Amino acid sequence: MADALNIPNLLTFGRVLMIPVFLFFLAKDTKISGFWAGVVFTLAALTDALDGFLARKLGVESVLGKLLDPLADKLMVMASLVWLVHLGRVESWVVILLLAREFSITALRSVAASEGVIISAGQDGKVKTALQMIGIIALVVGYKFHLSYIGIDLGEVNLLHVGEILLYLSLVFSVASAAQYAGLFGEAVRVRDAKRTVDGDS
Repeated sequence: MADALNIPNLLTFGRVLMIPVFLFFLAKDTKISGFWAGVVFTLAALTDALDGFLARKLGVESVLGKLLDPLADKLMVMASLVWLVHLGRVESWVVILLLAREFSITALRSVAASEGVIISAGQDGKVKTALQMIGIIALVVGYKFHLSYIGIDLGEVNLLHVGEILLYLSLVFSVASAAQYAGLFGEAVRVRDAKRTVDGDS
């Protein structure tokens, strides 16, 4: 129980509880509700970064946290992408490819872990995550906004178009990172098998 009640895990639990609140605002499909859905998603993304940092800083990394943290991330992303398809803001094939990649990499990492092989996230995967998160926020807010900065008129920006571009870019990095994960897995297995052969011969 003490393992579950540390601050990072409570933040992760909070992120899971944000999902129905996020979907409540997103389902209304209005400019103001889209704004608040974007706020909730942004807060969830920030807690994702914060809970991992606090777990390492406070020395309270736990098995439960390692399970819940990626699960909470995937639930939030999956819920948002599926509902955005329902709203007609994202093409279904894009979401299918993105989710297929997530399930495939999760399965690969599980197999790797069962074989005693740890695969760390590569640079492509980190870029994918950043593009995907910002793209989803833009699609969630989803309306045209007139922007200005320190008195300079930046004109009207259609966040739907911005979100689409970022999501397509994230798809490219998703494929690249999936190939990178597969390569790392193959290399790690070869190194492990070679080490076992050497140990067996000695």
